[in-house]
Order: sequence, then structure tokens, then C-alpha cells
Amino acid sequence: MAVVEVSVTPLGTAGAGVSEFVAGCLRLVEKSGLNYQLTPMGTIIEGDLDKIFLLLRQMHESPFAAGAGRVSTLIKIDDRRDREEHSMAKKMRSVTGKLKGD
Repeated sequence: MAVVEVSVTPLGTAGAGVSEFVAGCLRLVEKSGLNYQLTPMGTIIEGDLDKIFLLLRQMHESPFAAGAGRVSTLIKIDDRRDREEHSMAKKMRSVTGKLKGD
């Protein structure tokens, strides 16, 4: 399983706000059925990498369909194959456990 962080930024829009464009991307994520977490600076998605790649393409295209003249998409992929469990929750537990001294 892969954990992917994506930030889709529309450029060339009428205003400075991008929340409507972000909401359009999030509708696609919800429709995909993949597990995700919205953050203030992007969205983290976990699941099968092939399914995520298809979703990333849709997310990148979404602002264009909504009127953006240019789109910048930043993608960060953590694809770990040496362990069975690789998820957002597992990564968070690992760090918080170390903070507690586990």
C-alpha cells in the first residue's frame, strides 16, 4: 500500500481563493473510495498505487474543468513494500510512540 500526499493548485483564476477548486478535487477523492485525510496544505491518500495514480490524474484535471488556466500539482509518494502494514495510521503511531518513549 502507498501513502501519497498531493496538493493541486489552480493558477490563472479570477480570485485568490482556491477552496472551491479543492472541494472539487475532494469530491473525486470521496468518490474513489480510497482512504484519505485532508490537511491545511494538501490531501493524503492511501491505497493501491495504480488506483491512486488514476485519481491523481482526475484531481489534476479538475481545476481545468472548473475554469483554471493553469494547474500546478505537487505529489509525494511513500511506497513501502518491505512490510505488510503501511498506512497513515501506522506512520502516526510510530512517531507518537517514540514521543511517549515506547
